Amino acid sequence: MSAVFSLSFRGGIVHAATPPCFELKAKPRRGGGGRRDSEIYAHGATTMLALGLVLNTLGIGLFCWAIFALTVYALPFFVALSIGMKALQSGTGVVGALLIAMAGGALTLVLGQIIVAVARSLALRIAMATAFAIPAAVAGYHVVFALSQIGAPSLAWCEIFASLGAVCVGGTAWTRLTILRNDRS
Repeated sequence: MSAVFSLSFRGGIVHAATPPCFELKAKPRRGGGGRRDSEIYAHGATTMLALGLVLNTLGIGLFCWAIFALTVYALPFFVALSIGMKALQSGTGVVGALLIAMAGGALTLVLGQIIVAVARSLALRIAMATAFAIPAAVAGYHVVFALSQIGAPSLAWCEIFASLGAVCVGGTAWTRLTILRNDRS
């Protein structure tokens, strides 16, 4: 398996004295112990390719599930981030800003879900569901746009995928909030 490989430099071109020799199958060893069947290693690239495809599919599926599961929390996160940044700029310190931000985000989530669940006015429920769905759609747009830049050939396709992602993620947030009301009716 080992080959002597020396390089000589003549006139800007690299010449190899002895080219490396690569063999696809391992030669059986003389002597005890060990596997003598080298055919088992012939399909390693195929196995790794199939395993990579399966794991990538599962990873993308898990990532999509996480995006759709967390859509309802986009508005509380944005509110918590805004309140926390304002508190930090006003001089409360990092710990105080984190506590204020968590309290503001939790309060936003709880009040929003209570209003959607309890309110009798259809306009109020629609307004609250829209208030939760729009930040979710914005977050979905940016996530899908960033992911589509990995594999899409042009910016137009990235925009199309991002717009579809925004509609899907915003619709999911809308559905999650309105389903709470339909269960209690």
